[in-house]
Amino acid sequence: MAICVLAYSGGLDTSVMLKWIPENLGYEVVAVTVNVGQGENLDEIVKKARKLGAKDAFLIDSRREFAEEYVARDIKANGLY
Repeated sequence: MAICVLAYSGGLDTSVMLKWIPENLGYEVVAVTVNVGQGENLDEIVKKARKLGAKDAFLIDSRREFAEEYVARDIKANGLY
């Protein structure tokens, strides 16, 4: 069976897609959640993905990259005004 990687937020839309994709497209789903410092309980979101039928679920910690590559640039850009 083919595999689909789903960017999984734990919200209603992506939770519905965890069921819809296998039933309608025939793919197994691997859920990926990215931590950018949003403050949610992301371990629970990963558990939820597995409970809803994801073949597997991963949590990627991108806090440092997000802060250095995006937040810092935005702060610097504002400093030019």
